[in-house]
Amino acid sequence: MLEANIKAQLKAYLERLVSPIELVASLDDSAKAAEVRELLEEIATLSDKVSLRTDGSYSLRPSFAITKAGEAPRVHFAGIPMGHEFTSLVLALLQVSGYAPKLEADTIEQIKALRGSFRFETFVSLTCHNCPDVVQALNTMAALNPNFEAVMIDGGVFQNLVEERQIMGVPAVFLNGESFGQGRMGVEEILAKLDSGAAAREAGKINDKDAFDVLIVGGGPAGSAAAIYAARKGIRTGVVAERFGGQVLDTLAIENFISVRETEGPRLATALEQHVRDYDVDIINLQRAEALLPAGADGLAQVRLASGAVLKSRTVILATGARWREMNVPGEQQYRTKGVAYCPHCDGPLFKGKRVAVIGGGNSGVEAAIDLAGIVAQVTLIEFDKELRADAVLQKKLYSLANVTVIKAAQTTEVLGDGQKVTGLAYQDRASGEAHTLELEGIFVQIGLLPNTDWLKGTLELSPRGEIVIDARGQTSQPGVFAAGDATTVPYKQIIIAMGEGAKASLSAFDHLIRA
Repeated sequence: MLEANIKAQLKAYLERLVSPIELVASLDDSAKAAEVRELLEEIATLSDKVSLRTDGSYSLRPSFAITKAGEAPRVHFAGIPMGHEFTSLVLALLQVSGYAPKLEADTIEQIKALRGSFRFETFVSLTCHNCPDVVQALNTMAALNPNFEAVMIDGGVFQNLVEERQIMGVPAVFLNGESFGQGRMGVEEILAKLDSGAAAREAGKINDKDAFDVLIVGGGPAGSAAAIYAARKGIRTGVVAERFGGQVLDTLAIENFISVRETEGPRLATALEQHVRDYDVDIINLQRAEALLPAGADGLAQVRLASGAVLKSRTVILATGARWREMNVPGEQQYRTKGVAYCPHCDGPLFKGKRVAVIGGGNSGVEAAIDLAGIVAQVTLIEFDKELRADAVLQKKLYSLANVTVIKAAQTTEVLGDGQKVTGLAYQDRASGEAHTLELEGIFVQIGLLPNTDWLKGTLELSPRGEIVIDARGQTSQPGVFAAGDATTVPYKQIIIAMGEGAKASLSAFDHLIRA
C-alpha cells in the first residue's frame, strides 16, 4: 500500500518511538477492511516497537486504535488515514508512544489538568486540508490525558453516520455525542472551549504586557512579513491574530508563489509561523481585535480585544486580511454547514452522488465546479453577470463536462431547506425577471472576498468597499497606524503582494519611530 519512499520515511520516524505501542484493528469482511489490515501490517514491519492485533472490538469497522500495551485505547482512526491525514497517523504513532508534542509547557499542563470524560469524534474527508489540524490536536490531547478519547471518522467510508448526523461540512467535531464545533481548530481553541476560566486568565496576561514598539494585527502573509522585518530591526514586536496564518489556511493549491513551484496553504502558514518564531516576536494567537482606540496621554495607540484586554504600542500595523464574501440571501446563515459551504476541497466528498450549485463564475467558482464534477452527480454553476469571468482555459474545461450546467445573468435570491438541510435554491433571471427554483443538496459559494475591517469603521478612512485607505508607504489616515495586505486599497489580492506590503509597512513604521 505504501510507496517505497514513504515507507522509508515512516521507518525513520518510527525510530523516535519512546515506548512500544500496539495497533489494535477492528475489522470486517469489506474491501476497505483489507486495506486497513494491509496498512497496519506494513507499519508493524517497520519497527520492533510496533505490534499488531486484529481482535479489536470497536463499534466502527473497519477501524484501528493506537495504544500502549496494557492501556485502554484512546486514539482511534475509523477508515484509512491517508491523503492529508497521513501526517495525523504518523504523529499519533509517535505521541502515543510518549514522544513529546510541540506545545508550550503550560499548555501541556493545562491539558493534563482537565477533569471529566471527553470522547471526541471528528468527521473528515481525506481531501480536506483543514481537518488534520483538528484530528492532530485531539489526538495529542488524548495522548496526554487519559480522560480523553479521540476518533477520526472518514465520512467517505461511514456515509451512514454522515447521513444520520446530517453532516454537510468538515471537519465536524462531536463531544460525547453532541456537536462541539465546525471547521479548523487547534489545541488552544479547543482548550479555550473546555476550560471556562482560560479566557479570563489569558486576558489578564495580555493586559499585563508592556507596550510594543510595533504591534501587528493579523497573522497572515502581510502580518508575518511585517513581524519579521520589525523584529530584525531589534524593536519590541508583537503580533495579535484571530488565527495565525489567516486565509492562507483555507487555500489549497498555491502555484504562483515565486521560487516555490507548488505548495499548499496550511503548509505555507506553518512555515510563516515558524519563521516568525525564529525571531523575538510576542505572538498573541486566538485573539480578535475589536477596536482601535485613540492614543492615551502616554501617546500610545491602543487595540482592544474581544476578550476585553487592551494592548498598547507606539505604532500599529493593520493586516487583518479578508474573508469569503457571502451571498446575503435568506436561508444562507440558517443552512451554513448544513448544505451551504465555502470550501469545495474540504466538503466536496460529502456530496458524492448529489446535486450541487456553485455560485460565482470567476476562477475560483469555475475551478470549484470542475473539481466537484468529478465527485457529485450534477453541478449547476450560477453567474450574476452575462458572461463568466474565469480564464479561457478553465471555461473550456468546464464546458467539456457532461454533468455541468451553466446559468448566466442569474441572481440567487434564497437558499431553500427543510429546517435541517438544504433542499434547493431560488434564483431570478436578470434579463426576464422570471423566478426559478433548483432542487439540490449543496451550495458552494465562490464570489470573492470582503476585507476584515468592520471593527475599524469610524476610526480610519475606508474605501467604499471597506478597504483601509493607504498611501504608497502603507500609512493610513491616522498617524502611526499603517496597514498592509488584502484589507487595504492595494490592488491585486495575492499572497506575494501581501508579503511585500507587510515588509513595506514595517519599514515605514520603523521610519516613523526613529523620526518621532
